[in-house]
Amino acid sequence: MNTLKVALIVQHCIAGNFNKNIESSLCSISSAAQKGADIIVFPEMNLTGYVAGPDILSLCKPIHKEWTDLFSNQAKNLNMTILVGLAEKTPQKEIYAAHLVFDPGGSFKAYRKIHTAPAEKKFFTPGHTIPVFESHGFTFGVQLCYDAHFPELSLAMALKQTDVIFIPHASPRGSSQEKYASWIRHLRARAFDNGVYIAACNQTGDNLKGLSFPGISIVIGPDGNVLYKSIDDDEGLHMITLEKATLNRVRSHKMKYFLPNRRSDLFNF
Repeated sequence: MNTLKVALIVQHCIAGNFNKNIESSLCSISSAAQKGADIIVFPEMNLTGYVAGPDILSLCKPIHKEWTDLFSNQAKNLNMTILVGLAEKTPQKEIYAAHLVFDPGGSFKAYRKIHTAPAEKKFFTPGHTIPVFESHGFTFGVQLCYDAHFPELSLAMALKQTDVIFIPHASPRGSSQEKYASWIRHLRARAFDNGVYIAACNQTGDNLKGLSFPGISIVIGPDGNVLYKSIDDDEGLHMITLEKATLNRVRSHKMKYFLPNRRSDLFNF
């Protein structure tokens, strides 16, 4: 396909209310399907809700067929790729900030946050792999919130022929305008330097565990220009169509696509 219709979700996620968060997510999936979405992206840890302290020990959930089947069936029936997040508890009692990618074939894979933020390190285990995924002819990567501050992760994904990097956030505090000013500094660089789309969304509202999130969503083109932004605190579904033609224009330009001229002989990846 030459286009990818993306639904970015700004969601009010109640920390610890797993069933309510699933119900809210399924409603958003239905709405996105009605708008013709090929892929829907929810905020970081939208199913469990987000906390960084000891409360995460009671909020985290194992990945279980009882609820993953709900999303697998939706992805298959709607021919849609679905990205949802949770605090994942493994059989070894490790906790990961994980994002699951459900594909239209009915299966799913996971991305586990590689760069845990300072407040998360006591309770979260960092991931160790950099997977990429496919949806409707586009290759994409997933990063989670703090991950986006590390340029080498985006570069590693770009070197795997990624077209889009989705960056779900659970980024609390401040106003939506302040959050936009913070995000725009580094997210435009990730897009521009690597010739990829960047699409990010955040939780919103009071999570009832002491954190409040400013709702925001943003899409940046492979030329570093902002294509879409929503800067308010409202829950919502934000649709934008990404085009292969835009990627091709940037990547065929001698002075606007930098990766072919990178000195790979000097760097270790």
